[in-house]
Amino acid sequence: MEKEESVIDAESLTFRELNELVYHAATIDKVDYLKLENVNGQRYIGTGLKDVKLKIDVFGTPGQDLAAFMRGPTIEIFGNTQDGVGNTMDAGEIIIHGNIGDIAGYGMRGGEILAQGNGGYRIGIHMKEYHNKKPVIIIGGSVGDFCGEYMAGGTIIVLGMNRKNGSPVGEWVGTGMHGGKIFIRGKVTEDQLGVGTKMHVAKEQDMKKVESTLQKFSTLFGIPLEKLLDGEFIVVKPVSHRPFAGLYMLG
Repeated sequence: MEKEESVIDAESLTFRELNELVYHAATIDKVDYLKLENVNGQRYIGTGLKDVKLKIDVFGTPGQDLAAFMRGPTIEIFGNTQDGVGNTMDAGEIIIHGNIGDIAGYGMRGGEILAQGNGGYRIGIHMKEYHNKKPVIIIGGSVGDFCGEYMAGGTIIVLGMNRKNGSPVGEWVGTGMHGGKIFIRGKVTEDQLGVGTKMHVAKEQDMKKVESTLQKFSTLFGIPLEKLLDGEFIVVKPVSHRPFAGLYMLG
């Protein structure tokens, strides 16, 4: 049986018009593949799509909150993205052949975000695990400050592939973190860590997790796995599950 496909030219469409067409294609026409051409800042693409088997290819630069609250589809972007990618995402895949904006994966509790380029500020803020759902964010380049802020679960990997000198992460890494792990390939100093975190050089058992997680990233972006694993990885994790417990008085 041939797959149902659809192509939408977004050049002259408002974000509402585009999203109505995407929703109709996904839920009424039930297409398997949707190609969006000439996307230029339209917000909320893929937002709220649930329990549909669908691949969406986006050509251009989508606007804020791409795939917010999404559960299920795969969205592949051939370009950069703006802020809020995967906001409160529950399941699915977001693949970005470019850079990703601020607060990617905000409140994310499942699925994967894989970005070949750099990431903005507060990547993975409030990211969490939910039962058997363990979200993953992989950034191929570098990220800004507050990576993993208030993180409660899941895995963030920062590879720093475009960084020859200096650290691939900014300051205040993992501030308020109380679950999950952040893996950083490259140099990290103690003064870059946020409140309530600690770090150590990745051990053999840590690297086994990293290697299995990076397999898909390697295949998607055509980067040999051995190149991704070349170099020392630092693991950042929380000191406790209640990093700010001492700041509050009990009544």
